[in-house]
Amino acid sequence: MTTVLITGASSGIGEAFAELFAKQNYKIILAARNESKLNTVANKLQRKHGVQTLICPVNLAQSDGAQLLYDHLQGEPVDILINNAGIGSFGFLHEMDTQSEQEMLQLNVQSLSHLLMLFLPHMVRRGSGRILNVGSTTSFYPCPLSANYSASKAFVLSLTEAVASELQGTGVTVTALCPGATGTAFFRNAKMEGQKVSDPKSLMSPDKVAQIGYNALMRGKVVVVPGMQNWLLSQAPRLFSRKFVTRITRSVLERKR
Repeated sequence: MTTVLITGASSGIGEAFAELFAKQNYKIILAARNESKLNTVANKLQRKHGVQTLICPVNLAQSDGAQLLYDHLQGEPVDILINNAGIGSFGFLHEMDTQSEQEMLQLNVQSLSHLLMLFLPHMVRRGSGRILNVGSTTSFYPCPLSANYSASKAFVLSLTEAVASELQGTGVTVTALCPGATGTAFFRNAKMEGQKVSDPKSLMSPDKVAQIGYNALMRGKVVVVPGMQNWLLSQAPRLFSRKFVTRITRSVLERKR
């Protein structure tokens, strides 16, 4: 039975991915901090699809989180890894809480990279495997008022593209899914509900984002940006100066008048 490990699986895009893989009768491993929410998702998948599920409550915002998750799964072959766990933040960097920002970087950057390094060797030895890393449209340009977040997602894109090249001919693929604004708890958690970018009318559904990501993953595509408008935004740094793009992204993140 093919096994998929999904981080950040208790809600949003991660939960949507779990639903997609459950429909295909994969064995599902759900990882996130909230054990209660993980149980709710696992029970729903078992009830609707009759699939085997395993939950792994773990805090990947801690420095040992990735290793704890890996150790918990020793002996459990992982065929597909969905590196979805991530959080955002909003505000001037000099006013941000240092600990919260460091935890975000640990989650978005360090733990994501660590999980790749832990699971990739097994996949390469088997000659098969798929990994999807969730980036963002901000992977392509700097975002004032979310400086660390956009930088962390730039790391995700760069890492994915580099590793995808390294893996050519191994039978293992890695994909970066770079969605724009999505209808999840992201904006509420990042205290960004008052920004233009979080207007509910402009948000893509988590189900649609996950479906686009799933299709790209199964085709072995290296980078996918859901939605034409988001794709055009990702191309802006190629068409305009970075100074101009930075000014525009700041205006988008400012609060509604």
